[in-house]
Amino acid sequence: MSSTDTSHAGEILDRIQHHKGVRGVIVVNSDSMSVRSTLDNSATVQYIGMAKTLTTMSRSLVRDINPQDDLAILRVRTKKSEIIIAPERTADDREYQVIAIQDYE
Repeated sequence: MSSTDTSHAGEILDRIQHHKGVRGVIVVNSDSMSVRSTLDNSATVQYIGMAKTLTTMSRSLVRDINPQDDLAILRVRTKKSEIIIAPERTADDREYQVIAIQDYE
């Protein structure tokens, strides 16, 4: 992981983790590897796997409807929490996925 990856991931985490109710934030690179996470390793791996599956299916659905469109954000609400998955592209064209888990209060 380069210092650029770490620096950008830190900025993303700082921006999100201070929101009310946020339980955890994971930043994932284009290889589906965690760059940074505020969760333990087991939970991080579980959320990355789930997010990859949901994102792939959702992006395919969006593109089936309109091939020139793309997935911007995916929100999954449960009775107790919300999982927010968002792609992020840096100025130097690096791709990341941000996964945030927020509990209801």
